[in-house]
Amino acid sequence: MNRFTKAAVIAVAMATTAVPLAAAAQDRGDRREYRQERRDDRREFRQERRDDRRDYRQGDYQNRGEYRRDRRDDRRDFRDDRRDDRRDFRQERRYDRNNRNWWQGRADFRDYRGARQGYWYAPNRGYYRVEPRYYNTRWTRGSYLPSAYRGYYVNDPYVYGLRPAPRGYRYVHAGNDIVLIAVASGLIASVLSGVF
Repeated sequence: MNRFTKAAVIAVAMATTAVPLAAAAQDRGDRREYRQERRDDRREFRQERRDDRRDYRQGDYQNRGEYRRDRRDDRRDFRDDRRDDRRDFRQERRYDRNNRNWWQGRADFRDYRGARQGYWYAPNRGYYRVEPRYYNTRWTRGSYLPSAYRGYYVNDPYVYGLRPAPRGYRYVHAGNDIVLIAVASGLIASVLSGVF
């Protein structure tokens, strides 16, 4: 082999080994820089957290009086709202045995215009047709409410001063009366007469 060929082969061999060595050296340097950057980032993060805690503590201490005042105002507002709610609740009319017109002004009776021949009225539902034989019926405990009239449930028994119905029973509007019936059979357990 001549000298030039040997030199070319040696140069190629050196080039193939030198590139990975240079790359490895550069890679190590990159890793070192990366680790240093991460270390710096952690230091900065810790410092920021420390500063945030310090600011929070100082801010909390400086605003304690304002915080107390705000809480006091919130409690006053809450009490005022509750007082207004109680007034509104008291003003909403409930069933009164001694007042025949207790229902006037209630939203669920807005379309009630008094008794109509051949019809019964159910609050929030309006007038509905009734067979003539049931129109003037006086419901009594132990009798049965016809199945056609069992679906006019009382939505809010509390308005009429009634306790919640027991399991298997429902309050139903039947003419001017409210009757407590067994859902399965229609047997009347109690009657509240002349509600409106």
